[in-house]
Amino acid sequence: MKLFIDSGNLKEIEALVPLGIIDGITTNPSLLAKEGGDYRGLLKRICQIVKGPTSAEVVATDADGMVREGRELAAIDEHIVVKVPFTKAGVIACKTLAEEGNKVNVTLIFSPTQALIAAKVGATYVSPFVGRLDDIATSGMNLIAEIVEIFGNYEFTTEVLVASVRHSIHIVEAARMGADICTCPAAVIEGMFKHPLTDIGLERFLKDWEKAGLR
Repeated sequence: MKLFIDSGNLKEIEALVPLGIIDGITTNPSLLAKEGGDYRGLLKRICQIVKGPTSAEVVATDADGMVREGRELAAIDEHIVVKVPFTKAGVIACKTLAEEGNKVNVTLIFSPTQALIAAKVGATYVSPFVGRLDDIATSGMNLIAEIVEIFGNYEFTTEVLVASVRHSIHIVEAARMGADICTCPAAVIEGMFKHPLTDIGLERFLKDWEKAGLR
């Protein structure tokens, strides 16, 4: 399963990419707004660091506006994936942009029917939001299982990009279900490295080494 960082922060991205486990980036208007400055320049820099799919979201709400903004975003770098929301206008924009050869990520997916529609109009990725469903007492991971099953039945090339990931359990469950990608905040990826028994084991090894006078 591929791992994306859900961030627009260069320090977070630069800290994790050298580990060799990061396959791409997702951003959204909120994340880019936090960073301030020239968002186009920031997106270009992110693409240069990651050299992988980098989702950049439109802010228009009408189909024509989404298509126009999508083309402008795609022109920033070859790695840009145009991100559109799942609305009727977003579906129209996805179809148009995909037919022009652009990669499109349809975001704010909360049902299997929405994912199915996005796949039918050529989305490269669909982004179901598991954490936000969990917040309203609905199983986000059940949605992932349904989408993976549906896409497998019909051999869609659209990839399932699990979003709104809150913790490592979401990542483990997504991987077991066969989701293609998890996009995670930097802190969640950092948490994947941690286990108390690893820390205890390393401490014991080093103490034994010191006792043996080999250090």
